[in-house]
Amino acid sequence: MEVKQRVREKFSDLESHQPEDLKKALLDLDVSLEELMEFLHDPEGKPYYRQLLYQDDHVEMIVMNWADIACAPHDHGHSSGWIRVMSGETKQTIYKAEGNELPKPLFTEIKEKGKLFFAPKKGIHKMGSQGDEPLVTLHLYSPPIRGMKVYDLETCAACVVSSDCGAWWPEEQRQRLEEIKLQRG
Repeated sequence: MEVKQRVREKFSDLESHQPEDLKKALLDLDVSLEELMEFLHDPEGKPYYRQLLYQDDHVEMIVMNWADIACAPHDHGHSSGWIRVMSGETKQTIYKAEGNELPKPLFTEIKEKGKLFFAPKKGIHKMGSQGDEPLVTLHLYSPPIRGMKVYDLETCAACVVSSDCGAWWPEEQRQRLEEIKLQRG
């Protein structure tokens, strides 16, 4: 059965969208890297290329293949979710921000192939490829990401981006829903 159909069947009837239930559903799906290969494309100068595999009112699943550029620090708006490393390794930095202050890095960690980790609501992080093997990640969020905030640490600014923008400062004005000047802490 084609992966998109399996994903649709799993999530269209899911009764609970709590983090532990989503984690179980994601693991039960047991998606393989081979099933995702057709959805991987050149990131074309961006940190990653993303392909939406499924979305309804409650969840969205996205596969991403990464370039050698880390994404910008960002949150996931009002969503939380799970990230599974399908190939390669990712270097992830976790940040903390209070009020309108610039986020400060708390720690950095490496997540290797097969690892599954949680992205909490309003949690700020950045990711990038680590090592020689290409990085591919599978993301499951609930609800679908809206109101994602991307941070530019050099200009001391943040931007709430449209749902068609990734975790980078948007080049198109229409993708900038709100710009916020931050303060250094």
